[in-house]
Amino acid sequence: MAGEQIVRIGGRRLRVTNLEKVLYPETGTTKDEVIDYLTRIAPVLLPHVAGRPVTRKRWVEGVGTADEPLPSFFAKDLERGAPDWIPRQPIEHSTGSKAYPLVDDVATLAYLAQVASLELHVPQWRFAPDGSPGLPDRLVLDLDPGPGVGLPECAEVAREARAILTDMGLDPLPVTSGSKGIHLYARLPGSQTSAQVSAVAKALAQALEADHPELVVSSMSKAVRPGRVLVDWSQNNGKKTTIAPYSLRGRAQPWVAAPRTWDELDDPGLRHLLFHEVLERMERIGDPLAPIDAPDPDAALAPYVAKRDAAKTPEPMGGPIEPTVGGEPRFVIQRHEARRLHYDLRLERDGVLASWAVPKGIPETTGKNHLAVQTEDHPLAYATFEGDIPKGEYGAGHMDIWESGTYALEKWRADEVIFTLHGAGPLAGGVRLALIRTSGDGEKSQWLLHRMKDQHAETTAEPESRPSSPLERGSEATESKPPNPPKPAAPARPPSPMLASNGTPGLARAMGAGSWAEMKWDGVRALGVWSDGRLRLFARSGTDITDRYPEFAAPGAAFFAASEAVVDGEIVALDERGRPSFSLLQNRMHLTKSAEITAETRRTPARLYLFDVLAADGEDLTGRPLSERRDVLERIAADAGAAIDVPPVFPDIDLALDIAREHDLEGVMAKDPDARYRPGRSDRWLKLKITRTQEAVIAGIRPGKGGRSGSIGSLLLGIPDDDGLRYVGRVGTGFSERALGRLWDQLEPLRVTESPLHGVPPLDARDVLWVRPELVGEVEFTEWTPGGSMRHPRWRGLRPDKAAQDVVLES
Repeated sequence: MAGEQIVRIGGRRLRVTNLEKVLYPETGTTKDEVIDYLTRIAPVLLPHVAGRPVTRKRWVEGVGTADEPLPSFFAKDLERGAPDWIPRQPIEHSTGSKAYPLVDDVATLAYLAQVASLELHVPQWRFAPDGSPGLPDRLVLDLDPGPGVGLPECAEVAREARAILTDMGLDPLPVTSGSKGIHLYARLPGSQTSAQVSAVAKALAQALEADHPELVVSSMSKAVRPGRVLVDWSQNNGKKTTIAPYSLRGRAQPWVAAPRTWDELDDPGLRHLLFHEVLERMERIGDPLAPIDAPDPDAALAPYVAKRDAAKTPEPMGGPIEPTVGGEPRFVIQRHEARRLHYDLRLERDGVLASWAVPKGIPETTGKNHLAVQTEDHPLAYATFEGDIPKGEYGAGHMDIWESGTYALEKWRADEVIFTLHGAGPLAGGVRLALIRTSGDGEKSQWLLHRMKDQHAETTAEPESRPSSPLERGSEATESKPPNPPKPAAPARPPSPMLASNGTPGLARAMGAGSWAEMKWDGVRALGVWSDGRLRLFARSGTDITDRYPEFAAPGAAFFAASEAVVDGEIVALDERGRPSFSLLQNRMHLTKSAEITAETRRTPARLYLFDVLAADGEDLTGRPLSERRDVLERIAADAGAAIDVPPVFPDIDLALDIAREHDLEGVMAKDPDARYRPGRSDRWLKLKITRTQEAVIAGIRPGKGGRSGSIGSLLLGIPDDDGLRYVGRVGTGFSERALGRLWDQLEPLRVTESPLHGVPPLDARDVLWVRPELVGEVEFTEWTPGGSMRHPRWRGLRPDKAAQDVVLES
């Protein structure tokens, strides 16, 4: 299948295809960008759909445009071929049972994006424990503007509805629907049926209509809708659904059902938000709608209360607890002398203490993992509990506090929690830990408790510095391991290199590669064999290229602190700004004559940037995780000389991308730190190229050939300068068939006989149909070539809002 990749997202393997497919033609938004949005918005979206059957609206060919929308269809049953790890729950219909997907994790969201399920619709109830529809836990009002009114009028009705709901003891919160109107949500106790909630919603709508007949209507009749806002109360029917908060909409542009604040509704310029705006808001303010679907601590504590008799045990049954300084979440580790001595680790989360029993306590080194068994959630007041649980009661025995304090959270998902404990006793100074689920789900599920390397050096060091190596520090993890048995000597020439797949920041984060990022160097790949005091270099093809780079072939040079090694890296040539330049390197890479090589070495010296090691001192390292191989590489190459370097690893992919953009580098490599070294293409390494965008004037058409015969093959582009319109390249990718047809219709009337461009190479000018330079388009590209053309341009779309004379060269 075209463009197929197998990626790991949230611990799941998922096949993704056609990532470059444009789903929103008006903005050029691709499937890749949709997957990126859903994986990044997942932390705030998932609580609003978890446990609810999801009806999806799919646009297999994309949404089309406002003038020419493409068809869609609703999907209830989970389609055949869907991954078997997606949970599903059947609902009986008159036509038979339908298995609805349950969207409880980021991997399921990514799958839905892969099959173009752009809109997610859910009811206002969750499944009960027996699999039947539960009682509604939220009320929703859909404020739908009729002809002649819009969001300002909906906001006015929302404020009126808020006053009534507040008097009823409810606290509603607004969502701009991303389509036309506003949704109002209010949390319910879950004690009424859908029919009862619908009756209340209908009465509220009728009351609003009675008070504001000129503005509000409660009837579904289209005849009474013009100039008024329909308060649609019917969404509370148990068989109806509403677009989920944070879901994309299948409109002309990627608008989102976006939770808002009441202050925002007072803005006269209130409008619907696009997906990139919603992501920015999430980073800045979190989820304004969080109180609607926040976990219920009382419900979470039901198993705890059911196991205890408050009249017989001194353990707390609830109650308030003083907040921590700065509001950081708390932790406690209690030493529990029950039938068997063990330790209980508890982390404050969603109003309770998530708890694990750890028989052997906190691991003392990074080389050991301890078993942890999840137990029932405990009340927050348990964080200060010490005492004796009476004999015969659940957990009978003495309990005291071994350590307590606050913790900093890095990740919390269903199967992995990463955090740093900051205590005042045994864990003073901070201990970074990971809980990794190995089997089961919920209470009694089994986990590994792993002590992780300290991130302090990585998070405080300057970008150019390297993290210290455990081997250099003489860490306990290294000292506690028995020596490895001798392995066969390193081969005389290395195997094929491990290659990266194309990726995006969203995919990298989703598959767990967002915490290991390296710069992508614009050079040529080289595998090096260090043996007998000599470094031999091999290209990807296996060709020996040692003689082409004499700076790495000095006899007797002690490049590596190892008797022999196989290393992996990139040969680069640096420009005057210290950036790798592929154009400069071309002066070196094809030379074979000794005199020419010597002369060019003086003019264009090369450097070797190393990022991996396959073998060292006779040990095959390819089966060890990247993080361990990196430690070995830093140790053996610490004094490799001026021509060889080990560039730093960045603990955050966004930081690495920012630095790459700042220094005009080619991009970033995102890698899974647990990945073994395997020759060939791998989804454990992702290359993220940095693209730029540029507006340009369309000046010519190269006719298409083959499948594009009779259409546009590519467009010749220019940017105004002092001499007229300077040629900056041609673009032939990124077009949909529909876009090509529209462009041809728009450009055909503009045909002229003379070229409006200067600086067009003869080969690019061959067979060109010139057009008057009136239409402006936008393209993305990787970099400017030395000749002033865009490298790897990709069409994004026309810019009808820009005139040709307004186009300028972007910095």
